[in-house]
Amino acid sequence: MKRHVALIIETSSAYGRDLMSGIVKYMRMHDEWSVFLEQRDLWKQPPAWLKDWQGDGIISRATTPGLIEAIGKNGVPLVEVTDRRGDGDLPQVRSDDEAIGSMAAAHLIDRGFRRFAYCGFRNEAWSERRGDSFIRRIEDEGFVCSHYTSAWHGRGARTWEAEQRHIATWLGRLETPFAVMTCNDVRGQHVIDACSKLGLSVPEQVAVIGVDNDELLCRVCSPPLSSVIPNAEAVGFRAAESLAQLMNGASHVQTSQLIPPVGIATRQSTDVVAIDDKEVAAALRYIREHACLGVNVEDVVRNSSVSRSTLERQVRKHLGRTPQEEIRHVQIKRAQELMLTTDLPAEQIATLCGFEYPEYFYTVFKRVTGTTTTKFRGNARIQ
Repeated sequence: MKRHVALIIETSSAYGRDLMSGIVKYMRMHDEWSVFLEQRDLWKQPPAWLKDWQGDGIISRATTPGLIEAIGKNGVPLVEVTDRRGDGDLPQVRSDDEAIGSMAAAHLIDRGFRRFAYCGFRNEAWSERRGDSFIRRIEDEGFVCSHYTSAWHGRGARTWEAEQRHIATWLGRLETPFAVMTCNDVRGQHVIDACSKLGLSVPEQVAVIGVDNDELLCRVCSPPLSSVIPNAEAVGFRAAESLAQLMNGASHVQTSQLIPPVGIATRQSTDVVAIDDKEVAAALRYIREHACLGVNVEDVVRNSSVSRSTLERQVRKHLGRTPQEEIRHVQIKRAQELMLTTDLPAEQIATLCGFEYPEYFYTVFKRVTGTTTTKFRGNARIQ
């Protein structure tokens, strides 16, 4: 007879959906469960049916004191996949927030930044853990890190407009160039939007990295947001595995299991090297914004306040390539993005990326990436 399992997990976020993917993966391997999915947000009280539920186990992402009390009364095994609370007595599987913070710090330090900031949410355990780890890693390297937090939900939460004003005021006090880690991709969007209102160039003046790798949200940001990739699918799989052990009578299951992040999805918001020279940074911003319109180096010089010789020297110094190579770099990055996210033919992508002739686009693409457009797209689909 199959076990009756309740999944109290929100599926509106990319993280929640990846958790579900991991649980489903376990289920497909074992085919032992009959599942009821309760799709709830993270702040609702436990469902009324839980008090009298006669099931065999629960995996919950929306674990509240009320849910813990209800579980205590009916004795059903429960595994938490929440990260909003600190470690407790219930078996818990969650992302390793300390590793996430440290990974983001290393990513930004490697790009040559020497001034840093962290933007998080107050009274959210996962945000505080990530922030503490990020700041500790930054300070261990001998740098200073500013930080900003505010309420995410509840009575203390501000409206979007008011919150953006506060973030902009904070960012406006920091000396550029600097790099910001945000506690998640939602917060990353907040910071990028505030930078836009201040006229701060991302990534040339402010590099921004989020967490969760929510593809849609990251690409809504302008420029697209880099993000640490937590292994939410592994969290879900391990939680299902732990629940199965409890339902099969295991006397002890590890109370807290931490799953390290997969890596970093590097997008345009951190695809830069820190440059203190504002004029050169402005020229690179012009390249980023106009490369796919077919501009050349002379266009860049005409629209900036630096001479061609200075531009050539400084760009090579900071990026290790010439301005012309940087234009090609931006074009090919855009081409790769379009190949991964659309079904547009390569000829049309060539035009959208500023190449007059498709044949030349194919040549440049292979020279820069080491592979053809056909193989690049095919490999991406296999993965």
